[in-house]
Amino acid sequence: MPKGQQGNAIARNKKANHDFFIEDTFEAGIVLQGTEIKSIRAGRVNMKDSFARVKNGEVFLHNLHISPYEQGNQFNHEPTRMRKLLLHKKEINRLIGETQQQGYSIVPLKMYIKNGVAKVLIGLGKGKKKYDKREDLKRKQAKRDIDRAVKDSLKR
Repeated sequence: MPKGQQGNAIARNKKANHDFFIEDTFEAGIVLQGTEIKSIRAGRVNMKDSFARVKNGEVFLHNLHISPYEQGNQFNHEPTRMRKLLLHKKEINRLIGETQQQGYSIVPLKMYIKNGVAKVLIGLGKGKKKYDKREDLKRKQAKRDIDRAVKDSLKR
């Protein structure tokens, strides 16, 4: 891939849009150790239960699972260790202010490689209630039915 182009997402957190209303997004670098970047490039990342927290003026990513590299030896990394995210001070202060409100969380949305560097797209999300989730599922099902009906009508 040529330098300067953003690749496809290596990992996506599909559950994030189901559980949260994403109000704002930030692109953050991630501090990695040893063989983690090789596992990321191989696509061995799971973001399912991951979340971010602000601690002492720094943002940390919890429960992001990066599988150990197969060809790694004793220098392999721990799969679910806490990883620091690299953001500007202004962005961190904004995240601190927003997450102090009731119901707001910092959720990782996707991971990708940009200019040879691993990046994480994090979102500021407000938790959905059960009725919001049911409404979204109904809307998605209705859209699916409409698309299916249009496709069938075009075949005839």
